[in-house]
Amino acid sequence: MLFGSHSFFAPTLFYCNPIGAPPTALFNFSSKRIISINNGFRSITPVSLFIPAASLKRDENKEADDFAELKEKVKNVGIICCNSIIPGEYTRLICPKCKGGRSMERSLSFHISGKRNFALWRCFNFECGWAGQVFAHNSTTSDGVDQLGRMGSPRILTEESLNLEPLGDMLAAYFAKRMISKDTLKRNHVMQMAGDQIIIAFTYRQNGILIGCKYRTLEKRFWQEKGTDKVLYGLDDVREADEIIIAKGEIDKLSLEEAGIPNCVSVPNGAPQAITSKELLPPEEDTRFSYLWNCKELLDKASRIVLATDGDLPGQALAEELARRLGRERCWQVCWPKKDEFSSYKDANEVLVNLGAEALKKAIECAVPYEMQNLN
Repeated sequence: MLFGSHSFFAPTLFYCNPIGAPPTALFNFSSKRIISINNGFRSITPVSLFIPAASLKRDENKEADDFAELKEKVKNVGIICCNSIIPGEYTRLICPKCKGGRSMERSLSFHISGKRNFALWRCFNFECGWAGQVFAHNSTTSDGVDQLGRMGSPRILTEESLNLEPLGDMLAAYFAKRMISKDTLKRNHVMQMAGDQIIIAFTYRQNGILIGCKYRTLEKRFWQEKGTDKVLYGLDDVREADEIIIAKGEIDKLSLEEAGIPNCVSVPNGAPQAITSKELLPPEEDTRFSYLWNCKELLDKASRIVLATDGDLPGQALAEELARRLGRERCWQVCWPKKDEFSSYKDANEVLVNLGAEALKKAIECAVPYEMQNLN
């Protein structure tokens, strides 16, 4: 028993034959590792612990045959299944298409299912994005989710599959009040969900391809399409930018465009409530900010990054978390104009609506080095 991982392996149950005859295996407790639920760790619980030995042997033979077939198919697309690949886990490899891009990093996320009957992959090099999946011979999956509850394949999204339609008059009027023009909305493919409810759909695209969607009601309730990679909103607008402006929300990104600032993006999941005092997690564990690691090669090209986050405490916390990961030395921070003697405007859209496009553009141009702004 391994106490560190709260794991155990169950034994085989034998029937003792008459003297001189070898024992016969009647049942085998599941040879899979059974992981207990503890402090949020994942658990794999079999339907039954008792598996007939003959049935288990057939399953093992089929699994071995499937795995051999799978490795051959994966090899045919250029991916070599080395010994470091563990079924059920995700492994970073050199992408055979882009060779890791300019940084030559392991940008290909590769996964073989726990049953070793299908494989999937996606390259997180922004300029590549190669993705695919293969299945073993005569092997199928029912719902595309593996035994750990993760998505079993990259989702293919279309406007039709998400039930999206062009913005109607009500939402066009809503954006007009916020000084966002129809041209800006159209260029960014802002849509709405079809149906009786009024729900804004901010479509996330990479190389023009729909890869995600974030929804918002007029009452400011937010949710995102499940099973999609987290990336920055507006990626294609900063593909070759040496300076990138990062805002907190999609409407702030659209506001910056209205001010004549196209090289801008926004984060997909808002701001944290506070700055974490912990050391930075490894990229594969830093799930809250996975959108930064997914766009790492693109962000690495920028020599100057302007943090145009909200002026409230969560916005300041977001700016700090971004600067920690992007490098404080190349980050600048926006100080929003004064509203009155005691307060300032909160974000890009407030400045656009109340002071106009020129004031917003000036605020971005007057950003100060992050380290200087946060000396205390």
